[in-house]
Amino acid sequence: HYTSISGSCNFETQGEEWTSACGLTQDPADDFDWNITNGAATTGQVAPDADHTPGRGQHFLYVNSSRQKEGNRARIITTNFFPASLGICRVRFWFWMFASRQTGVLKVYTVEEQGMDILMWSSSRNEANKW
Repeated sequence: HYTSISGSCNFETQGEEWTSACGLTQDPADDFDWNITNGAATTGQVAPDADHTPGRGQHFLYVNSSRQKEGNRARIITTNFFPASLGICRVRFWFWMFASRQTGVLKVYTVEEQGMDILMWSSSRNEANKW
């Protein structure tokens, strides 16, 4: 659900659909979707046991890239627009990329007024088994 910071979400939605609770939507034009889990549901897949917070069983978003073809995309989009600012709006998130030969590239884009995607950050490294 949302925290006190606009646009912030911890994915502990208590039964509410996470996309609505977090102000996100699945891109209908992508190739596969992001899912929410607490680690227990990913049996047989490479995934972390829990999210980055202390304790076990906290929820996070994930995609299983090992089942995808090269070039396939899973994309989530914010449903709220955030106005341009200098030093006011920041994107902060935790990520886990580990142990798959088919780990793809994680990218963060902003979309400018005319709709052009601008790449802000990306990682394609096979990170250590940690957030």
